[in-house]
Amino acid sequence: MENSLKSMAATYGIYLAILLSALTIIAYVINLEILTSMWVGAGTFIVIVVFGIISTAKAKSSQNGFITFKDAFTAYFVTILIGVVISTLVSIILFNFIDPEAAEILKQQIIEKSTDMMKSFGAAQEQIDLAVVEMEKQNQFEIGSQLKSLAFSIIFYCIIGLIIAVAMKKNDPEAN
Repeated sequence: MENSLKSMAATYGIYLAILLSALTIIAYVINLEILTSMWVGAGTFIVIVVFGIISTAKAKSSQNGFITFKDAFTAYFVTILIGVVISTLVSIILFNFIDPEAAEILKQQIIEKSTDMMKSFGAAQEQIDLAVVEMEKQNQFEIGSQLKSLAFSIIFYCIIGLIIAVAMKKNDPEAN
């Protein structure tokens, strides 16, 4: 049962990876600014969590409506891990090897959006200038930065996964 659970979760993880990678590639081809949209970021977050929930629900239904906390979390985690890792690898390849100039364009767009947001919140020009200097120093698309971001994302999604596993678990009374 454990292998079929992991296999099912891996399948959903691959579907998630394809979707996230396609989003990145399509945005790259159409307009890089899509990748800086707050709405795209929020939508991506929702899609990732929904895939984890669907994977957990499918695992639960495959076990006659019962699932342990461990199995629920495993189904969620395997799906999210595969999807996010593959998607990050696609971004690393795209922005470090295929088209590093696109990463610089994105960086400038992010700086512009951040500056506009800070202005709209009434930040002092000195604070904005300091923030721009710090953002200019960073390269969020370099391999190390993307791997660090991946690690924080996995931790964040794990916390959500723990909550989902608690909500979805249902012990089989006949198993005790």
